[in-house]
Amino acid sequence: MALSANEQVRYWGIGAVVLLLAMWMMGNVLLPFITGMAIAYFLDPVADRLEAAGLSRSVATTVITLVAVVVILILLIVLIPLLVRQTAGFVSALPEYVSQLQTFIRGRFPDAFKEGSAVLQGLSSVIEFVRSKGGDLANALLASAFTIVDVAIFMVVAPVVAFYMLLDWDRMIATIDSWIPRDHLETIRDLARQVDNVLAGFVRGQMTVCSILGAFYAIALMIVGLQFGVVVGLIAGLLTFIPYVGSIIGGLLSIGLALFQFWDDPIWIGAVVLIFVIGQMLEGNFLTPKLVGRSVGLHPVWLMFALSAFGSFMGFTGMLIAVPVAAMLGVFFRFGVGQYLDGRLYTGTAGKEDGADG
Repeated sequence: MALSANEQVRYWGIGAVVLLLAMWMMGNVLLPFITGMAIAYFLDPVADRLEAAGLSRSVATTVITLVAVVVILILLIVLIPLLVRQTAGFVSALPEYVSQLQTFIRGRFPDAFKEGSAVLQGLSSVIEFVRSKGGDLANALLASAFTIVDVAIFMVVAPVVAFYMLLDWDRMIATIDSWIPRDHLETIRDLARQVDNVLAGFVRGQMTVCSILGAFYAIALMIVGLQFGVVVGLIAGLLTFIPYVGSIIGGLLSIGLALFQFWDDPIWIGAVVLIFVIGQMLEGNFLTPKLVGRSVGLHPVWLMFALSAFGSFMGFTGMLIAVPVAAMLGVFFRFGVGQYLDGRLYTGTAGKEDGADG
């Protein structure tokens, strides 16, 4: 017995509410699984091309996995020691940066550093605290990051999920297709194709943009001699996946470090600023239009709203999935608007009556 339209809406609504509650309860637990699914989705076209070349799906998945493991190991061997050195150097240099800030303020506002002033006492306390607790503070921050992201589990679960999702991707799509109600098969398939176009443009394109920008910022900042430039550049590039966040955080960190390091040489401060200006021009005028395009189709205001809403709902995981999920919802919203504009609720019966009179 076929379900009525009201019954279908009721059941789909209940399913959506249950899904949202599950996502809210699990929060960051979903991060490695979402990451693994994104990696599999990103690499599925590569697996399809290897299959077209004559390899089986299992062999194609194995080849992709081995290549990915080799690339990751090379990056880890090269980057991890550098990242550790730069992080330790940043903790060691922090007291010096605070002292430079004190010198700058003393020169501009001498009254603020009179004996016994609150500013002098505060800065002295900060310097002593950093010198005595800098190592402990770095360890605490590192431990906190490990607790939030659960790096050990993430590094194991995400690749395993990606491997099995990539291996069974076509089979899963066929299974899901077989579950679609036959009366709505073509409509849902058309919506799925639109969603795939949106996600392909964003996920695959944005991951490529992040990689290019991360490499550009890290190499450029290292060339100009900015301390901790590799760390800051990689952070700025990777966080580009979250719109606005990567450029803001990376720019503030880089320019702040440049102000301390190149205190008496404004040319190099300008060089750091120029690097981020070039990076933003490269992203806005070439990389994003060519690799991502207008596939997301979201107004910047709604984009920021999606980031805020999903971030408060699911934390860091929510910020990662905010844009693709909002873009998917945009596809469904445009479909709903189209149905409304073609329906009797919008057109009414006036048009039919006029036609009948004619």
